[in-house]
Amino acid sequence: MMNQRQKEIVLLVQQQGFASIETLAQNFNVTPQTIRRDINTLCKQNLLTRYHGGAGLSSSIENVAYATRQVLNLEAKRVIAQMTARQIPDRASIFINIGTTTEEIARALQNHSNLRIITNNLNVAAILRANPSFEIIIAGGAVRQRDGGITGEATIDFIRQFKVDFGIIGISCIDEEGNLLDFDYHEVRVTQAIIENSRQVFLAADHSKFERRAMIRLGHISQVDAFFTDRQPPAQIITLLHEANAILHSADHPSQPVAASS
Repeated sequence: MMNQRQKEIVLLVQQQGFASIETLAQNFNVTPQTIRRDINTLCKQNLLTRYHGGAGLSSSIENVAYATRQVLNLEAKRVIAQMTARQIPDRASIFINIGTTTEEIARALQNHSNLRIITNNLNVAAILRANPSFEIIIAGGAVRQRDGGITGEATIDFIRQFKVDFGIIGISCIDEEGNLLDFDYHEVRVTQAIIENSRQVFLAADHSKFERRAMIRLGHISQVDAFFTDRQPPAQIITLLHEANAILHSADHPSQPVAASS
């Protein structure tokens, strides 16, 4: 049973897609601790999903709005981006897919030299175009107005023409069995093509991706060569990485970017 404030919190999050604890506390003139208790109650009822710093919609069929995702867990994404960029050498060829985390990685790559980047993300291309040593190739296909992503059969066919050194991908959800899940079937098919045509696959995702739900299966975490995140993942995910001989890079264990162990 929800009290009036909790009902209004749900309504506000439904309208905005995401609301921070600080904003909610100010809006309702209560302490952050009170808002956290409200959010915990609403999450237990599967009405909201808790993220670092706030709450968003709980849905397996629809992603949070792009503008919201740009600021959601932004500091974590920037830390992940820096870790990922450090593993990319100059003069490498790279796929970069759609997502706000991969856009932060693009920003972190700006000081590299002589990279060849193939992307289906117009925002990534715009971020990287300022570096004159980069060659940026944009995949053809249908452009999504909401986030500048490019998808479709033409995009998949284009991606399959290449074999690159690194495929850098983001994801919407990782479940307890290690399945990589997303919301858009067309986007998933493009990312699958990126995985298939990359010599090494780098997955970048913050800790909130273990708390979300999505319905379309993209692949499995055993298909990645390295996983970059801001916090140590659940134990079963670490075990799956170890079994796949994948490398775990976790910001809360920065001195140990080594093969994961159970």
